[in-house]
Amino acid sequence: MPLPELAQALLRPEAYPENPGRIELVQTQMSLVFLAGDYVYKIKKPVDLGYLDYTMLDKRQFYCQREVELNRRLCPETYLGVVPISQSSRGIAIGEDGETIEYAVKMRRLPREGMLDRLLANDRVSLPMMDRVARKITDFHAKTETSAAISAFGNMETIVQNIGENFRQTERYIGGTIYLRDYRRIRSYTRRFIRDNAALFQKRVTGGRIRDCHGDLHAAHICFTNGICIYDCIEFNDRFRYGDIASEVAFLAMDLDHYGRADLSRRFINAYREESRDEELIRLLNFYKCYRAYVRGKVESFKLDDPYISEAEKGKTADTAGSYFDLALAYTRARPLLIIMVGLVGTGKTSVARALASRLGAIVISSDVVRKELAGIPPTEHRFEESGTGIYSATFSRRTYENMYATAQKTLSEGNSVILDATFLQAEGRTRAREIAGETGAEFFAVECILDETAIRRRLAERLQQVTASDGRWEVYLAQKPRFQPLSEIPAARHVIIDNSQPLAVVTRQALEKINRRLD
Repeated sequence: MPLPELAQALLRPEAYPENPGRIELVQTQMSLVFLAGDYVYKIKKPVDLGYLDYTMLDKRQFYCQREVELNRRLCPETYLGVVPISQSSRGIAIGEDGETIEYAVKMRRLPREGMLDRLLANDRVSLPMMDRVARKITDFHAKTETSAAISAFGNMETIVQNIGENFRQTERYIGGTIYLRDYRRIRSYTRRFIRDNAALFQKRVTGGRIRDCHGDLHAAHICFTNGICIYDCIEFNDRFRYGDIASEVAFLAMDLDHYGRADLSRRFINAYREESRDEELIRLLNFYKCYRAYVRGKVESFKLDDPYISEAEKGKTADTAGSYFDLALAYTRARPLLIIMVGLVGTGKTSVARALASRLGAIVISSDVVRKELAGIPPTEHRFEESGTGIYSATFSRRTYENMYATAQKTLSEGNSVILDATFLQAEGRTRAREIAGETGAEFFAVECILDETAIRRRLAERLQQVTASDGRWEVYLAQKPRFQPLSEIPAARHVIIDNSQPLAVVTRQALEKINRRLD
C-alpha cells in the first residue's frame, strides 16, 4: 500500500529544522521512524491493537511524552523531547508553524554499529560486555519504582491473565507460524508451572521483586556507545512493563539464545545473579524464557496483518515468528539436548549448527574454535597445514575433542543444551559423545550433513575469501573422505540426515521436525 501523506511529506529533508539531507524510513507495527541525519523522529501510527490505543491525537501526544519520561531512566542523553508536526500553506513540517497535526519523539541518533544486535551478527560481543550489561540492569532494577499497585502485577491472577492472553491472541496463527502440537505443549507446560509454583510467585511479590521495568529488553534495544544505552521501553501499557525482574532478565537471556549465543546468555544470567543476589531467579528462568519467546513469536505474527509490509518481508517475518515459537517449545523440556554435527569439511555443518542453536537455546562448541584456542592463536588466523600435521595432527585433534567433551559434560550437567560442531568422522568419537549424553541425562541426536562434491568444492573455494575459524580446503576434504565411517552405531531415530543443497531454513526445519517428533 502507498505511504500515508504524512509519511511521504516527512521523507523530504526540508520538512526538518536541521535540513538533514537523505531521510530513511523504518516502519514497525506501531510506529513510523524517520532517521534524519544526527536525529531520529518517531511517530506513533493511529492504530488500536487491543493492547494499545493510539487512535486519537491527544493519546499519541500523551504516549510520546510518556516514552521520553520512561526512557530517560536508562538512556537520558538520547531522548530530547516531544516535538509537534504542523501543516501550513508551505506543507507538512516539524515545528509549530501551522496547525499541529501530529507529534513525534525526538532522539539523538545512536550509532548503528554499536547496537547489540549488529554486534552479535558480526560476532563482536565478548563475555565481559555481558557483565557490563548485567551490572547496568541490576542497578536499574534496584532503583526503579515498586509499590503495592505495581506488586499486584506479580500476583497469580495477572500472570494467568497474561499467559491466557498470549494463547488467545495466537490461535489464529496455528498452522501458520506455530504448529498445533507445539501450541498445546507450550500451553500445557505454562499452566502446569503456574499451578505448581504458586508459593514461589507469591514470595516474589512479598520480596519486592515486582518492579516498573523496561518491558522490552532485547538485543536491538541495547547500544554500546559512550557507556551503555538501553532504549525503547514499553510506554503504551503499564501492565507490560510492570513485572518480575526475573522476567526481564529472561527476556534478554532468551534473545541471546535466539541469536545462537547461549554462551553469552549464560554469562549474562550468572553475572546478574552475582550482582543482584537473586538466587530464586534460576527456578523461574525457563518459565519466563518460554513466556518471552512466545510473546516475541506472537508480536512477529502480528506483523503479518500489517498492510504496509511487503509480501517478501512477510515471508521473513513468518520464519522469524516460527523460530521464536520453536525456542519457546525448547524451554518446556526437562532434559537438555546433546547434538553432534557429523560430516566432511564443506558440507555446511556450522551453518546448520548455528541455525539449530538459535531455535533450541543450545550452546555451540566448535572444534575449529577450540583447536585455535588450545594452540594459542586467534580463531580466524588460518593454519593451512597438511592433513595430520601441526594442529591437525592426531595428537592435537584428540586433545581438541577431549576439551570439547569436558566442556560439553559440564554444560549439560548444568542443564544447558549443547551442539558439538565437528566432523566426527570416526565412530569412536560419536560413541563417546553419546556416552556423555547418557551420563548427564541428556537427549542425544547426530545430525549428519551431506552435499554433492561440486557444491563442496565451490563452498570451500568461497570460504577461503571469508573471515572464519575454519581452515577447510579441497585437499582436506579429499584426505577426510576415505576416513569417514558411516553412522551404523547410531539408531535411526537418533540419526538425522540433511541434504545441504537445500536452503538453510528448509534443512533446519527438517532437522527440528525429526528431533521434536522423537521428543514428543
